[in-house]
Amino acid sequence: MATKKALARSAAMASTLESALAGLAAVCENGGKAADSRAKDAKKNAAASKRLSKKKATLGKRKKTASAKLKKDSSADNRNALRAVERELAAVNRDIAKAKKVKDANNAELTGLRASVKRANAYAKGIAAADKVLNKPKKKRRARKKK
Repeated sequence: MATKKALARSAAMASTLESALAGLAAVCENGGKAADSRAKDAKKNAAASKRLSKKKATLGKRKKTASAKLKKDSSADNRNALRAVERELAAVNRDIAKAKKVKDANNAELTGLRASVKRANAYAKGIAAADKVLNKPKKKRRARKKK
């Protein structure tokens, strides 16, 4: 003899539904905050990348002038100046590589967060619209006039 499957109770279904809606609201709120935080980090990373690329351009020009000076006069001071510029340029290139790695990771995470928040907000909007339709008061029919 097969065992009877337990039926769901209305109170249990209602509490499960309420907790799911609360969870969705929490996801919307926390996701929005996380996306905002990541967006701020993205702005900082973009500013740092811009600063480093400007510094790299400046050092490139400085290296060009230092090597031109070295060609004219190959003194120890000019050699040391060129070496110092090359060392600083190498350090800036390393910093740019690190910044790019951080920026790419943050942007990937931000993209995923924005997509998830968009989905969660769309679900919440749909559920709110469905609730509005379901919770409308019942229309009362007017009684027909008797002839």
